Amino acid sequence: MSELSKERSQEFLKISSQFKLGALTTESSHSVTENLSEVAKTDLAAALKLLFQADADVVKTFREFVQSGRAETIAATVLTAVKNGGKIFFTGCGSTGRLSILLDSVWRDFWQQQKNPELENRAFSIMAGGDYALIKSVEGFEDFTAFGKKQIADLGVSAKDVVFAITEGGETSFVIGTAWQGVEAGAKVYFVYNNPDDVLCEHVERSREVIQDARFEKVNLTTGPMAITGSTRMQATSIQLCVMLTVLEIVVAELTGMDAKNIPAKFLAQLETMYAGLLAPEFLASLAKIVEMEATIYRAGKHNNYFANQFGIDVLTDTTERSPTYCTPPFRKFDDATATESWAFLFLPNDWTDNAWINILKREPRCLAWNRQEIFALAGPEKVERTTEIMGKIKLSELMRFKIGINGLRYRPQSIGDGAVAVISQKENADFHILQLKQANAANAQTAQLYFGEPASATHAATLAAEIPGCLSVFVPLPAGDFLLDGVTRTAVKLVMNALSTCTMVKLGRVLGNYMIWVVPSNLKLIDRATRYITKLTGLNYEAANELLFEIVEYVEPRMKNDQAYPPVVGMAVLRAKENLTNEEAEKRLMTAGA
Repeated sequence: MSELSKERSQEFLKISSQFKLGALTTESSHSVTENLSEVAKTDLAAALKLLFQADADVVKTFREFVQSGRAETIAATVLTAVKNGGKIFFTGCGSTGRLSILLDSVWRDFWQQQKNPELENRAFSIMAGGDYALIKSVEGFEDFTAFGKKQIADLGVSAKDVVFAITEGGETSFVIGTAWQGVEAGAKVYFVYNNPDDVLCEHVERSREVIQDARFEKVNLTTGPMAITGSTRMQATSIQLCVMLTVLEIVVAELTGMDAKNIPAKFLAQLETMYAGLLAPEFLASLAKIVEMEATIYRAGKHNNYFANQFGIDVLTDTTERSPTYCTPPFRKFDDATATESWAFLFLPNDWTDNAWINILKREPRCLAWNRQEIFALAGPEKVERTTEIMGKIKLSELMRFKIGINGLRYRPQSIGDGAVAVISQKENADFHILQLKQANAANAQTAQLYFGEPASATHAATLAAEIPGCLSVFVPLPAGDFLLDGVTRTAVKLVMNALSTCTMVKLGRVLGNYMIWVVPSNLKLIDRATRYITKLTGLNYEAANELLFEIVEYVEPRMKNDQAYPPVVGMAVLRAKENLTNEEAEKRLMTAGA
């Protein structure tokens, strides 16, 4: 190994005790899905069923939350703050950062429809690395509390406000930083997380400091292990979505003079009905066809375009989260000729990309633009150059290079073997979606629609699909309801999109059992996870596995930084350790095997 990779490994190992998270419940293997990859080889509907069965943990934990009565008490605190001129902050990174932006978007969308800009602008989302991180995690931001403190301080958190610091594992440094800044400003801070208190307190000092501090109100939403080991984009953020939308539903109902009684119980009843529909054999069979379609497209080196409007932020979240979880090429900037073409991309009905971003966020994009002096104060002399370089890559003009409006379609023309998937709500006009599917069909691309609606809209969904020859159609039945924020629907979209994308990656061999062996070690937590996986699969001790990991990271890093395709570092490490191969030999073996 080179001196550089050895030095980087040694630097990590010095602080690894802070990031060794194997003892956490969210890092454990789920018993329901332990044979997922084997099942998916022969029966995709059965594999999907396993993934949805793991979501029973979400329903169970939400039921317990409803029975606790905490939804009403939390909502009362938020309502009082808003009535007194306070703001609501949602903070997170990675999956919870995207969740925070989704919550902000849902709140703003409702008040925009009510033509109430004063209440619309009471919500703020904070994601590690700013809005650019919606597309791709920003190196270093998740790992430092100081970055979280600055991002929320820059938005003026005060004693009048409420902060929801949301972290799947309960240990993310950035989110903990936002929580501390909120407390120091005198705000009411809710710490929302998904691991047992005793486990966190025993193993993670920064978590223990928050959990044992009475100034924070804890909202523990432990559901158990994830369907894909360690993949907290699944059950962890699903329960957080249910809980947060229930709280916000009560708040907006009170603010608009609507009946807010029994909202949590009604949400639970509808959630249970919706969830039961996801286990229906006919639904699983229809969704399996889209899984097969997507897997076929990607295996052939072709690409898939998603089209959405009302569910734009929901679909963006799922499609961008595939990259770090399964080492797929991230969204590509329209003019980046060196980057690998993205497997999946998203387009909205807005003519221009700047308007499409506003459509998704329900506000102007908010990217970071810290000056060198600010960066030096945060990162120190050793990291100021690298952080300054990163800052130049995550500014607003860079986000606008991801052309998600109609003007971006010419940069991803579709042809035979490609795919197009429309994600439609019964509450929106589907003309844009159907037009895009028709154009894709005319180009000999494969097409599909995911239609979310009440049972009465099933006929309309079938009629839309019938307009496109050969179009696959999945109808997701939703219980009739009158929720202002449509929280059960948003939960359904998340569960279905998670299952679709996960099962596709399982079909492509990017999961072993229920371990994501193609995980990208892009932050300290994921470096630990990759190291543990190498240890589990090779028998190497932790230190040796970590040294091997960093040696392979150095080998693939030039491609990682330029968004080019590269082999899985965990898979390469396993081959190298077991068969004494070079990096080049291990990569060739993986590519030949079609892994």
